[in-house]
Amino acid sequence: MANPLSSRSDHAGPLAPVAEAPARYALFLDIDGTLLELAPTPEAIVVPPDLPQLLAALSARLGGALALVTGRALPFADQLFAPLSLPIAGLHGAERRTPDGSICRPDIPPAFAQLKRDVQKRASSLDGVLIEDKGAALGAHYRLAPEHRGAVEALMQEAAREAGPDFVLQFGKMVVELRPASASKGEALRAFLAEPPFAGRLPVAIGDDVTDEAMFAVANRLGGHSIRIGPADAPTAARATIESVSALRAALESVAEI
Repeated sequence: MANPLSSRSDHAGPLAPVAEAPARYALFLDIDGTLLELAPTPEAIVVPPDLPQLLAALSARLGGALALVTGRALPFADQLFAPLSLPIAGLHGAERRTPDGSICRPDIPPAFAQLKRDVQKRASSLDGVLIEDKGAALGAHYRLAPEHRGAVEALMQEAAREAGPDFVLQFGKMVVELRPASASKGEALRAFLAEPPFAGRLPVAIGDDVTDEAMFAVANRLGGHSIRIGPADAPTAARATIESVSALRAALESVAEI
């Protein structure tokens, strides 16, 4: 008779250790490009109807030690998976909902609020460039107008100079973001690991972009696992790859036993 544990591990790929011993691990998942396919605009992403159920089952299998770590703001991320409410770090770690439901987020200085309005006006001449107000952060997306990459980078570099040392630029796939300098996905991972039910577990960090490299590095240093979604030949600190969003979801289903 086949060993069901071995069969489940075979389908889980790089997540096989988690499938075999879920109580040992904590799972940290990026959203865009990892759980969800990338889309032309931030609002155009499609959430498969069974994904919230998968995440709920996965969280239960891990004893609650599952968190989302994303560049999205918390309210937007919550809309994606409603009514499911998971621990989450938003804005690359600048804001965070802890396992007990408490929310920590930075204050928005009045000067930064004005700067966001100024950037919106300056970008109005760049057809196809979308400015996303994330509250304590600001994103400039050029996926619809890749020819404006240089102009977008120059615009956001100027905004970073005006914002001062409390803010830093974050470069991602067809987007440049201005976010609080004190935050990173790596530090968000560390913060979760200091709290139950994450405490005492090995971290498994999964993402697809340069914005996820900070949590890959932390997971590696702490003896955990790091997995990048995408081609295996891309430069990354991740120690394993899964080729696509759909392949990741299949692996997560194996871990969740659904």
